[in-house]
Amino acid sequence: MITYAVRRTLQALVVLWGVSVIVFALLRLAPSDPVTIMLAETASPEQIAEARHQMGFDQPIYVQYVIFVDHALQGDLGDSIFYKEPALQVIVNALPNTLLLSAVAFLISVGVALPVGILSALHRDTFWDYFGVGLALIGQATPPYWLGIMLIIVFSVDLHLLPTSGDFGPRYIIMPAVTLGAVLMPIVTRLARSGMLDVLNDDYVRTARAKGLRERTVVWKHALRNMLIPLVTVLGLQLSALLGGAVIIEQVFGWPGVGQIAVNAIYSRDYPVVQADVLIVSAAFVFMNLAVDLLYARLDPRIRYQ
Repeated sequence: MITYAVRRTLQALVVLWGVSVIVFALLRLAPSDPVTIMLAETASPEQIAEARHQMGFDQPIYVQYVIFVDHALQGDLGDSIFYKEPALQVIVNALPNTLLLSAVAFLISVGVALPVGILSALHRDTFWDYFGVGLALIGQATPPYWLGIMLIIVFSVDLHLLPTSGDFGPRYIIMPAVTLGAVLMPIVTRLARSGMLDVLNDDYVRTARAKGLRERTVVWKHALRNMLIPLVTVLGLQLSALLGGAVIIEQVFGWPGVGQIAVNAIYSRDYPVVQADVLIVSAAFVFMNLAVDLLYARLDPRIRYQ
């Protein structure tokens, strides 16, 4: 287990290095100049050249990257051009809001979709099964940004029940969390249903029933544990994907998270903030995959990593 964890960690670091190279190169190849954007329109060519020299933009791109990596290893991802503070600090300040939004959306989606999927499997070809499958299909076909706009129109504009944007209390997170969680609900519902249908036909489930165990014990103690193994993979990956998917939702609801910071930084060519944002989100995605793999051994004792 330890050897496997070390190997996967090294692989994760290689992936993050590749991400840093790609993002760094793409941002530098963009047509606009961040120095020109930062300075006033009345800045002279000499002032622009001096600012470019101070920021190192007059160096070859490979020299800029070496300097960037050297500083990054020391925890310095550069200073934001517009916020006038360390880029890492800008992301860290906004990260709790994004993590909170993703966590609440994850809990809502799993709390609704998992029981619906299990109920559909236990009552196959009945009203509850058709209801669960139909709900999953509708959710799969609904764009999240459209759902967010519809929620704003109904609950904010028409009913005046919930605020449209901001982060000033629990009421402000309800609509963005539901909208973001709706992306995950169809996947969890379908996998929970199909996984439960598979395990209910296995020999160990029939044996448990033959022993006279109650149906509730058979389902929750025997079937559910094994059904969760493939579901954990999707949940782990989707939890990481929620961090990236929060970009659109944060824009729709004006949620002050990493996604909104990243979009504003892209528009303004704030290179350090964009780099810091992509690296942090990529690190979350990569190490979440590692956590999912290690969790396998906990759920299924048959799995062993050499």
